[in-house]
Amino acid sequence: MHAMLSTAPGGPETLEWTDGPTPEPKKGEVRIAVKAAGVNFPDTLIIRDLYQVKPPRPFAPGGEVSGVVEALGDGVSQLAVGDRVLAMTGFGGFTTHLCAPATSCVKIPDNMPFDEAACFIFTYGTSYYALKNRGELKKGETLLILGAAGGVGAAAIELGKAAGARVIAAVSSKEKADFCSGLGADDAIIYPRAMDRDAQKALSGDIKKVAGPEGVHVAYDAVGGDYAEPVIRSMAWGGRFLVVGFPAGVPSIPLNLTLLKSCQIVGVFWGASIYRDPAGHMQNIAELFEMYEKGQVKPHISASFPMQDAARALDLIADRKVQGKVVLTNG
Repeated sequence: MHAMLSTAPGGPETLEWTDGPTPEPKKGEVRIAVKAAGVNFPDTLIIRDLYQVKPPRPFAPGGEVSGVVEALGDGVSQLAVGDRVLAMTGFGGFTTHLCAPATSCVKIPDNMPFDEAACFIFTYGTSYYALKNRGELKKGETLLILGAAGGVGAAAIELGKAAGARVIAAVSSKEKADFCSGLGADDAIIYPRAMDRDAQKALSGDIKKVAGPEGVHVAYDAVGGDYAEPVIRSMAWGGRFLVVGFPAGVPSIPLNLTLLKSCQIVGVFWGASIYRDPAGHMQNIAELFEMYEKGQVKPHISASFPMQDAARALDLIADRKVQGKVVLTNG
């Protein structure tokens, strides 16, 4: 087997394409011949020791994969050799073979390609949990998405439309705005890459103008930094501001705004929710597969690289140049 290993903290250039023994599954595990691996923002953090999970080195980044089950450990009965699956791995996915708990694997629809399967669970799982379970998004409400052209943002656009919401995409360029409109966003707002106080006021004014007098009912913030406060200033009475990620930094929010708006700031930690509510997670996955079969959701892959070119893929993610998803493939 081969794997793209992190041997020391650092950027994508520090990863090494390394040969090693093919692992054998332990009790309760399966070995997957990896066909594709999704690339996500946490992958850029984990190799720098900036993520909440810090695996012992050497390790491969990569939190979601798809492939074919090729060996079973003792006690595995729910899967069979030859099954097409996706798996949440946390890390270890940038490889040709890996062993994963059978309970972390989900059979994929026969008509789902491996590249789409590897780009499905992280973004749609996160965004569906955010909008359904944490934001309680309702038909007819206005949903604003910060960072709407990224992986989780693009998924949130499709899920928002499937829920019957009016969707406003907030992005950093006209090109990204056009991409979001193509996904179904009803309106788009372009914000500057550098956000000073005047820019914050201008962004808040733009949001209020587009959202209308009632404001934003649910805000999905996958950006953070100085972009968060203008959105909270634009919230509707009783609105829900969803904290999803911080590529622009952790924001400082004047909490008097939540009082004035009677709105909520709601944390979204999808990874932890999987373990705390596994039944709810599996229900969400089943509902997402139903949406996929109906054509309501479909991963939008903007770039694909061979597994050994993982550094190039991670650079795209870190530079916030991605529209939709990036995938790595074997063979």
